[in-house]
Amino acid sequence: MRALTYFVATSLDGRIAGPDGDWSAFPTEGDHLDMILASWSDTLPAHVLAALGREPDGTRFDAVLMGWETYAVGLPLGVTSPYPHLEQVVVSRRHGPEDVPTDVRVVGDPLAEVRRLKQQPGAGIWLCGGGALAASVAEEIDRWVLKVNPVVMGDGVPLLHGGGYAPRDLVLTACTPYRSGVVVLEYERA
Repeated sequence: MRALTYFVATSLDGRIAGPDGDWSAFPTEGDHLDMILASWSDTLPAHVLAALGREPDGTRFDAVLMGWETYAVGLPLGVTSPYPHLEQVVVSRRHGPEDVPTDVRVVGDPLAEVRRLKQQPGAGIWLCGGGALAASVAEEIDRWVLKVNPVVMGDGVPLLHGGGYAPRDLVLTACTPYRSGVVVLEYERA
């Protein structure tokens, strides 16, 4: 069965974005980025990979699940298909197939979609964001990979926002500090 991984940047106070969805407080330079390029290239948008002259390695993920607000970040830049190297699923109850290109799928029930994806053959499923979506599928998250950034936001989008979270024991499988101040914490369900 495929695993659902919540791979996300967070502040020290558990915010994945500022009050207006702004994540510019997170460092965009530093040695932690080498780790992302080397081990998590599937999570980089196609336009970023192209600018770096890189290709996704396709080994970690082959599907991405994101909320509409996360998806819409690229729209002002003309990015309508941010991860064409992955099966792209956007969760929205206000938007439909007419609002996205044909290689992006819109669904209304995230929990049912995660369960469906897990039953399909393939590599992993990346939960890209946001906090409300993560809370709604928390019971299905198999792996948590938190890029904890050395910033405090004080307010904004929490790692898990709203109901739906089912507490469970998590086992720390890796803790990697970087000179940039970023610490990557990896947990799996016990």
